[in-house]
Amino acid sequence: MAPPKRAIVADRPYLATAMPIFGLGLHLIVAIFFAVHAVRTGRPMFWLLILFAFPLLGSIVYFAAVFLPNSRLERQARVAGHALQKTLDPGRAVRESRAAFDLTPTAHNQMRLAAALLENGQAAEAVAQYDACLQGPFAGDAEVILGAAQARLANGQAQAAIGLLAPLQARQPGFRPDDVGLVLGRAHAAAGQQVEAGAQLMAVAQRSGSIEARVELALWALAQGEETVAQRELQEIAHARRHMAKHTLALHHELFRRLDAAISKH
Repeated sequence: MAPPKRAIVADRPYLATAMPIFGLGLHLIVAIFFAVHAVRTGRPMFWLLILFAFPLLGSIVYFAAVFLPNSRLERQARVAGHALQKTLDPGRAVRESRAAFDLTPTAHNQMRLAAALLENGQAAEAVAQYDACLQGPFAGDAEVILGAAQARLANGQAQAAIGLLAPLQARQPGFRPDDVGLVLGRAHAAAGQQVEAGAQLMAVAQRSGSIEARVELALWALAQGEETVAQRELQEIAHARRHMAKHTLALHHELFRRLDAAISKH
């Protein structure tokens, strides 16, 4: 007859201590993973304190507040939601963010307003709002710098966008490398720096293979007469488009419109 489980634990006391230690070790490994992510993406250092002071709870909070919102899956869902909202009520995000900033003029609400203005095509006002953010406590925040560079590029200030993003890319290469590379590539192209533009766009396309990266690289290659690169990317894009669902095609409507226009002129 097998001894009861309690007797087994009593006979082997190391089992009683090994299980909590194993659990603690797993929590610590997860905390270290998120700590590395925090350092590589330029998050504030207080996250390290939270992660190691409260290994389990801190990791859960970091995952929900930072890691998941910046994941590719979450970004795709957010893009889809924004596209639907923009179709139904184009000015809603700007109205809500402006009302929030008027009520509580914090740096966070100002960043939210700047992003909403940029998304709504009001680049000049977005630049002004981001300029204010760059003078405040979040002046060194990577998200603010990226947003400010996107606003400047949309406002026709390509060189100013490069001046913001190039140091950020050198200082924090792990921060949203695909987004930073795409904006830098487009900014270099707009500034007439085609070698730098091609290098940035090729690096992003090779690393991520995303449809955005491939289209931007194809547009650059068509404009520069790089036929080998252009044809390679166009074949990959055509294959991807044939297998896209309708809602995905709709999300990339503007991107494909630019590409089709460039092809028709080539």
